[in-house]
Amino acid sequence: MAFTARAVKVPPNSASLEEARSRVFDFFRTSCRSIPSVMKIYNLDDIVSKSQLRSTIASEIRKNAHITNPKVIDMLLFKGTEELNNILEHAKQRHHMIGQYVVGREGLVQDRDPKDEGMSSFLKNFYKSNYF
Repeated sequence: MAFTARAVKVPPNSASLEEARSRVFDFFRTSCRSIPSVMKIYNLDDIVSKSQLRSTIASEIRKNAHITNPKVIDMLLFKGTEELNNILEHAKQRHHMIGQYVVGREGLVQDRDPKDEGMSSFLKNFYKSNYF
């Protein structure tokens, strides 16, 4: 179960941009197929849905959509494959998964508290710098 993506290898060089693009789609499919086992390994059913994880994976891939160099795409695919293997081999802990892929760039829930809106910027900076 945990070693399903081990057979996925990224070849060293893509011959063209189209080949690199097809490898990105293959990686996305592999990642999405491993979502149920990731949810089971890290017990994420109570926090996030499969579709939310799928959209997080898609947004991480779309973040690099502007890249047109096949060698750079291959390097990013290698890094993504290694990350997926680390996740499936349980090399990360649950809070790492929640922080990187569930909460993500939005920040923690307590960081988005509406009662902070009336607070001055001086107090916000003071609390940030003196929070242990």
